Amino acid sequence: MGSTNASAGTVKSAVTLLTVVEGLRELDGARVTELADHLDIGKSTVHRHLSTLEAHEYVVKEGDEYHLGLRLLGLGEYVRERSPVYAMARPIVDQLAEETEERALFMTEEHGRAIYLYRGVGAHAVRTNSTTGTRRYLHTIAGGKAMLAHLPEERVDAIIDRWGLPAETENTVTDREALAAELERIRERGVAFNREECIQGLQAVAAPVLGPDGSVVGALSVSGPTHRMKGEWLEEEIPDLLLGSANELELNLEYAPTRL
Repeated sequence: MGSTNASAGTVKSAVTLLTVVEGLRELDGARVTELADHLDIGKSTVHRHLSTLEAHEYVVKEGDEYHLGLRLLGLGEYVRERSPVYAMARPIVDQLAEETEERALFMTEEHGRAIYLYRGVGAHAVRTNSTTGTRRYLHTIAGGKAMLAHLPEERVDAIIDRWGLPAETENTVTDREALAAELERIRERGVAFNREECIQGLQAVAAPVLGPDGSVVGALSVSGPTHRMKGEWLEEEIPDLLLGSANELELNLEYAPTRL
């Protein structure tokens, strides 16, 4: 983490407070000195913010370490439950995980990043550091590229201008023209692939989920290790499952009592 200087229109102390919260998550809890070094912020400043968070029950102290508190869980559940598509996506994701025996996800886009809303874990799913709430660069994952392919061109440009195209592995697409060509292929085929572009040894397939007006609602994806995610299973069978599941979810959205 670097500087917490506030940009125009923001409150510097609030930015620092949120940076402290993010730092605690990144470190999975920390002592004051450790967190101050990680964030490059003075120890007294970090201690004041931690004390404020603890007083309002957003942080708990365990010995000398501070950890995020369960009060944040209520906020997270509230935010997730606000999305009408979340409840509709859950059984579909669980079914994908059961049928493929791999990890299935439903994700959406917010502030130019992919946000994992729900995860289904199949019988042979590999463990990763991804959980609900995980944020990813859109260009590094199958679901992110599936969403990018159906966003307006000016929106795609704005996202790249803000976040760039950083490499997560040696396979990540980091060239703007190469990404544009891949997004065109995704629109033609209907699915997107992640070929070890986010995590070495992990591949994924994803299909976009569009609202009744054609806007991007999110994406469904299935991921697994390269020794299983290959051949016809990767190229044909899982894509067919995903396209069918995405179509089912889109129909549910179209005929839901309250449209998105």
